[in-house]
Amino acid sequence: MITRVVKMSFEADRIELFKKIFAETKGGIRAFPGCNEVNLFQHATDPSVFFTISKWNSEADLDHYRNSEFFAKVWNMTRQGFKAKPEAWTLQEC
Repeated sequence: MITRVVKMSFEADRIELFKKIFAETKGGIRAFPGCNEVNLFQHATDPSVFFTISKWNSEADLDHYRNSEFFAKVWNMTRQGFKAKPEAWTLQEC
């Protein structure tokens, strides 16, 4: 199993829109084969910074999602509000 962490920073006027996009698409992400969990976290002291943390059976499952039309559509909507380049890490438990 792998964990995917994505850090995103948004313009202040795009924060609520991003929260809405995530709420509307979370179920679709979770429905992808191999996805066990997906959650959104907001930084405790900087409300413009968010992290998505998702758990996948394998990197192949994550790649299948990342190469899908669904991901392309969601990412296109999401990235319009970025104020900084997103960062992402794929982690394995030790």
